Amino acid sequence: MKLTGAEIVIECLKEQGVDTVFGYPGGTILNVYDALYKHSEEIRHILTSHEQGAAHAADGYARATGKVGVCMATSGPGATNLVTGIATAYMDSVPMVAITANVAVSLLGKDSFQEIDIAGVTMPITKHNYIVKDVDKLAETLRRAFLIAKEGRPGPVLVDITKDVTANMAEYTPEKPFSVERSIYNIKNADLEKAAELINHAKKPFIFVGGGAVISDAARELKEFVDKVQAPVGDSLMGKGAFDGTDERYCGMLGMHGTKASNLGVTQCDLLVTVGARFSDRVVGNPSSFAKHAKVVQIDVDPAEINKNIVVDASVIGDVKEVLKRLNPMINAKDHSEWIAHIEELKQKFPLKYDKDVLTGPYIMEEIYRITNGDAIITTEVGQHQMWAAQYYKYKKPHTFITSGGLGTMGYGLGASLGAKMGKPDRTVFNIAGDGCFRMNMNEIATAVRYNIPIIQVVINNHVLGMVRQWQTLFYGKRYSHTVLNDAVDFVKLAEAMGAEGILVTKKEEVAPAIERAIAAGHPVVIECQIDSDDKVFPMVPAGESIEKAFDQDDLS
Repeated sequence: MKLTGAEIVIECLKEQGVDTVFGYPGGTILNVYDALYKHSEEIRHILTSHEQGAAHAADGYARATGKVGVCMATSGPGATNLVTGIATAYMDSVPMVAITANVAVSLLGKDSFQEIDIAGVTMPITKHNYIVKDVDKLAETLRRAFLIAKEGRPGPVLVDITKDVTANMAEYTPEKPFSVERSIYNIKNADLEKAAELINHAKKPFIFVGGGAVISDAARELKEFVDKVQAPVGDSLMGKGAFDGTDERYCGMLGMHGTKASNLGVTQCDLLVTVGARFSDRVVGNPSSFAKHAKVVQIDVDPAEINKNIVVDASVIGDVKEVLKRLNPMINAKDHSEWIAHIEELKQKFPLKYDKDVLTGPYIMEEIYRITNGDAIITTEVGQHQMWAAQYYKYKKPHTFITSGGLGTMGYGLGASLGAKMGKPDRTVFNIAGDGCFRMNMNEIATAVRYNIPIIQVVINNHVLGMVRQWQTLFYGKRYSHTVLNDAVDFVKLAEAMGAEGILVTKKEEVAPAIERAIAAGHPVVIECQIDSDDKVFPMVPAGESIEKAFDQDDLS
């Protein structure tokens, strides 16, 4: 059948099983929005307040569901406003397709109104991108974009379509989506055997879990692996929920704001098994002293990550779930009770702790955990509140902690919470923000109200840029250069002005009632929690130092 390019876009989205799109219309993409209007019962479109919010919402949708998130924008500033969201998805390996429209082919390269080479702009931050100038190639390009976004190590793909292509006619034949096979072609028996040999001979193994284990849905295989190896488990920010945070063998996050138990465990182990993690600088600290007594085994889908940041003794390349399926039968069940007991002593000696007498970020997170029984989806912005959310909420399942890890994008979480709630409408969704982050994209509260998306926005308001201030306090002689936000902004009134419910919390005893009220509300709620400006995230490792040098308030005192 003959269809316009715009109609082909919509039909291809339907082919791929897309039920929700986040975006913002404009001149060059009007044909696509006109076609979308006729299919509003099949594809729900969420009009965000800003294109960046659309990109973050598509990202959050993808992380919560495991499906490809989709966002759309017009040319020029519409397209460039997606860039931060695309880069965020790229750094954290999130499957996303961003569809933009550009000026007509005849106007390309002429500095036309709202013309931008968005394919060129996004080349370094996409897994692949396309500019479509021929309507006959449109359907094939879109189908391939979804395949590339999903296969192997996932990531964002941009498809830029000229406006004349959206108007031109072409023959369209429906097709089934490409089947996406798990990446197994690089899994070598020799690599599995070498890894198994090192694991079977280890006396003090430690298992480090990253985001790859979440992406591949390897939680069951990972638990079987841990049960056989009988080792303590730490995770990265992106790995949370892949291994049950309530398990007695779990000892917390690793790295700059990781627990002392995890950091010392890695430093003292004789074998570090890394499952779907890339040895980020925030995890490793000083590479020369990282896991200095250990041999290192790395399991990762991306060959480029092997020996990139840390030189390893063995590696297995492939989808984490598939690798563990093959590796588990090769592992002899072990009894490392003495080593586990030593790690337990470290956990007891160096627990996470905070001032219990006043209202703090950790207390708020513990109350959210208690009231939700750990069954909520938590999204975050970036900063101190993000670390408290990672440290004090126990993530029992994958896809329940959604945060910007690699790029560290302030303003990410609110849009991501909208996407997560759209993807998982039966789950309670909290976005945890600092006052600095919330200011960046707080206009998406209006989006939540427009569609009655009942997310719960918690603003941990310390009237400063908390994490930057923490660094200024510890390393910059308390020179608080442009980090104080002590102004007259009232977030409760702002919430109410946008149509949401606002709740102010200034005391510990007000936290639980506010959370319970927000969960019961059935509409968007903003909870502003006012804490002290000098609260800090501990433990902490100075940048570039060995992770065993993690310190806390007691060490400073």
